[in-house]
Amino acid sequence: MSLTVGLRGHFESVVTETNTAAAVGSGSLPVFATPMMVALMEGAAVNALEGYLAEGESSVGTHMDISHDSATPVGIKVWAEAELTAVDDRALTFSVTAYDEAGPIGKGRHIRFLVQSERFLAKAQKKTAQ
Repeated sequence: MSLTVGLRGHFESVVTETNTAAAVGSGSLPVFATPMMVALMEGAAVNALEGYLAEGESSVGTHMDISHDSATPVGIKVWAEAELTAVDDRALTFSVTAYDEAGPIGKGRHIRFLVQSERFLAKAQKKTAQ
């Protein structure tokens, strides 16, 4: 299958003590952490590609340009939606938006890069020999 503009993905979670800013070290308050919102957005982009990648192929996140606009307390459901907006050879651009039960909490642009899994991992593993 080929990757086409318009593919969509979704990823959701619930804010718990373990994914708050205080727990992950990105702040001191018990609210949904920005790094965890980034992970939510990446998960939505990964899910958009599910079933469309060739065998042995994967994608890696290479760029994130987002805003985190609203705090979410513990116990609230959060989710992200991603839409593939551009395909440039192996570079994939997504529009990403995160929500909680009260509305949007963040938005932005995310770029992923298609890689051959084994080759990518072998290259990364070479760093252990240095």
